[in-house]
Amino acid sequence: MTFRPFRNVIVCHLVPGSEDKVGAVFGHYDQITRPQDLGVIGRTLLSHDDLYIHVLDRKQDPEVSGQRRGLPAFQQIAEEIGPYVTPYPRYWENPSHSVAKQFYRWVPDGDVPEDRALTVIIQRMKPDAESDIARVFADSDAGPLPIETGVTGRWLYSIDDVFVHLLEQDKAKAAAVRQNHEFHRPAFARIMNDLSPYLSPYRPDHWQTPKDSVANAFYRWQAEDWTPPTDE
Repeated sequence: MTFRPFRNVIVCHLVPGSEDKVGAVFGHYDQITRPQDLGVIGRTLLSHDDLYIHVLDRKQDPEVSGQRRGLPAFQQIAEEIGPYVTPYPRYWENPSHSVAKQFYRWVPDGDVPEDRALTVIIQRMKPDAESDIARVFADSDAGPLPIETGVTGRWLYSIDDVFVHLLEQDKAKAAAVRQNHEFHRPAFARIMNDLSPYLSPYRPDHWQTPKDSVANAFYRWQAEDWTPPTDE
């Protein structure tokens, strides 16, 4: 079976245009420390408007592994990115309040291709709408659409009024769907209509098409000396 990391998603405010500075900080400490020794095997940093999104890949859920220690050089990193990355939630009191809550997960049965891409979609959500949003996606994921469109995994998160959608897809099949998107347009339109009471563009005045809800990755790191476990 395909190994899937346990993912944390951190959401903060980001000073626009500071991506290079923040990425350089993580690039430095990911080289001189060993996050993988504490169970962290990858990270992707993304920006969307004034948001900072940090997707953190772990070997295992810390609740299971017991590896709850902070990342190497956590304090130094926090101080160096502090001028650019600040708390988002209005209820923020400590760093744990920047971690988004996962409220839905879907992965297909069986193995999936190795060549997969992760897209991060950001939207505004109405308060306490998690169960309604999860219901819409569960209804769709129970049918043929995700397999037909190359979806190999979906994870939904919420933090304050921000909705984060991690969409993993088979690259080849997703490219084929984009070339012939008219066939699936009615199904996609139905989902968007069903979600419309609960979700809206993060920044409506900047939004024209669904592509405008996709966050931009500006830094990626993977532990090169770690390989996922294989089934015997």
